[in-house]
Amino acid sequence: MSLDRRTFLAGAAVTSASLAAANRAARAAAVPARRPNILLIMSDDMGFSDLGCYGGEIRTPNLDRLAAGGLRYSQFYNTARCCPTRASLLTGLYPHQAGVGHMTDNRGLYGYRGQLKENTTTIAEALRGAGYSTYMVGKWHVSRQVHQGGDDRAWPMQRGFERYYGTLTGAGTYYDPGTLCRDHEHISPLTDPHYQPDEPYYYTTALGDNGARFIEQHAAHHPDQPFFFYAAFTAAHWPLHAPEEAIAAYRGRYDDGYEPIRAARLRRVRELGLIDSEMDPAPLVGEWDRVQHKAWEARCMEVYAAQVELLDAAVGRLVAALEASGQLDDTLILFLQDNGACAESIGRDGQATRGDAPTLEPMADDAIRLDVRPTRTRDGWPVLGGPDIMPGPDDTYISYGRNWANVSNTPLREYKHWVHEGGISTPLIAHWPRGLARAGEIEHQPGHLIDIWATCVDLAGAPIPTHRAGLPIPAPEGRSLAPTFTGGEIDREALFWEHEGNRALRVGRWKLVARGPGRRWELYDLPADRGEQHDLALDQPERVAAMAATWERWAQRTHALPWPWRPAWGEPVASSARRFDLRGGDSLNDGEAPDIVQREIVATVEFTHAGGSSGVLVAHGGNQLGYALYVRGGHLEGAVRMTGEQIWATDPAPLAAGAHTAVLRWVRPGRVTVELDGREVARTEVGGLLEEQPVDGLDVGRDTGGAVGRYNAPAAYGGSVERAVIELGD
Repeated sequence: MSLDRRTFLAGAAVTSASLAAANRAARAAAVPARRPNILLIMSDDMGFSDLGCYGGEIRTPNLDRLAAGGLRYSQFYNTARCCPTRASLLTGLYPHQAGVGHMTDNRGLYGYRGQLKENTTTIAEALRGAGYSTYMVGKWHVSRQVHQGGDDRAWPMQRGFERYYGTLTGAGTYYDPGTLCRDHEHISPLTDPHYQPDEPYYYTTALGDNGARFIEQHAAHHPDQPFFFYAAFTAAHWPLHAPEEAIAAYRGRYDDGYEPIRAARLRRVRELGLIDSEMDPAPLVGEWDRVQHKAWEARCMEVYAAQVELLDAAVGRLVAALEASGQLDDTLILFLQDNGACAESIGRDGQATRGDAPTLEPMADDAIRLDVRPTRTRDGWPVLGGPDIMPGPDDTYISYGRNWANVSNTPLREYKHWVHEGGISTPLIAHWPRGLARAGEIEHQPGHLIDIWATCVDLAGAPIPTHRAGLPIPAPEGRSLAPTFTGGEIDREALFWEHEGNRALRVGRWKLVARGPGRRWELYDLPADRGEQHDLALDQPERVAAMAATWERWAQRTHALPWPWRPAWGEPVASSARRFDLRGGDSLNDGEAPDIVQREIVATVEFTHAGGSSGVLVAHGGNQLGYALYVRGGHLEGAVRMTGEQIWATDPAPLAAGAHTAVLRWVRPGRVTVELDGREVARTEVGGLLEEQPVDGLDVGRDTGGAVGRYNAPAAYGGSVERAVIELGD
């Protein structure tokens, strides 16, 4: 994308002066003249404070202007993950009721079918039945089937949308996205006859351009008919992809690391009044002094910031199309995010170098790409990752990792996947010149995705459907947000969450929350402790018991239970034993393996090394959490994973043939050491102990789960492992 193109997109936005004038003029009319158009915009994998109007340093002028002329919500909630969020948003139900309690895989339980159930009604279906035109661009991700010619009952045009341009899966390259569709047909962006931009294809921009075209065509052909338009951007989900000119605008901005950016965001969030100024924020997790590849780490955040700014420009393109066609005053615009910042470590491991020429077979221009994580570009370049590859171009596939996610979520705790505030809190911006009586204000009442369906049906005057495909539809779970547009209250008893065994309940000011299956409940007074730093569960056992019972009744009613996770609800998550004496070839599943949450670990392995042999001595966990001791390239190495980030310590001396005793120690405050035959040979600092139990079990002499260390699982050891002893601290 050229600088001229960026300037055009920025210039396409409604100016602050014109927005303000439109707002003043529209509010002079006390009652909306007609049912509003509704433009629902959602971004992907972004943190609570990434937007400028929510405290961030990233330039988001279009969203900032919508916020200045509209309403910002400080306690709006999603479901912690992309698929469940989309299912809940579209149907007004909790995700398990809609069949998408997890991702798009069928786990054989009612709440975990992996795609929208037939007995649900989407916003598009409900509003189309009430005379609305319906359009969508972007990420769908609520269907198991994404191949042409298969079961397409859960595709956009089968679920109420008249026009569609976007991708059916959850992620992919921004330069050549897989499962790209126009209406109901897969297409290649290189041969799409309806959209060939002057600049190289970039998915975020393409969604803005095609969405603007839908708005313009609607105004031309259906000027007297309201519309519902759902724009689901993939930005800023990994991979870190952006044109070099957009990245250049942030060059050097993050060279000083995590702390100064986070401190500035925390100050602005407080100044904006989005949180209590006295609350204790979740702690900083990254230590810049210990980052090995600082230029690469800074570049990751530069690309991420560019992705967010390009998203904002695409939003500006949609708003400009509304204004140019005279539809802005009568359009309710809602902007939100699907989950909190993403701490996943996709593409951050390994060693790779870029060659001088493509080495793989190229793809034809009209070939249909279906992959989420491609191994090659269309012209044959291998797709690379790791700290020797700078992210941004189309032959890279990298995420920005846990430390920057912690900054993105300032001041909240945890990330995507978890149902602490950092996983489920989303900005919500509402803008409607002719229908909002509040401009530039902050609404502090809690809201949830289930409320979007209720709000749209309410404002459209649509009847609430009771049946679909001959099946009764569950009653809507949400409440209309319309009363908040004029300063009114939302009448609600409670809000609920469950994802991957992480679970929560909010009743008024109180939040009950737990990390993972079988873990104990934590209790927080959210108005005073949004950072969830002061657990009151032990002080108020009666409140905890009552709220936990309420959560379980909800979970049974909405099919969050039974779980597909091990262990089942109420079972211990892992063994409570303090010592495990094992032999080579032994394996412990996730329910039998040691409970290593906030425990010091000493893993001692007796083994016999044969020259040239490599492989795993002992491993507990997978590619998100855990530890491993192994031999790699003739050297003894220990590795740990904390929320996906891989950290290792290697003995620089080659391992001699013969009998050895190796020890991995992971102790407070966060030191990992590797010992060989009674002497320390390597160490590293990791900032703490594990805060969550791995979902993978423990193996001796191999790794049958996800790889913890720098090896390809199962990586059976080529020598022999005689004994492994695991000892745990308090």
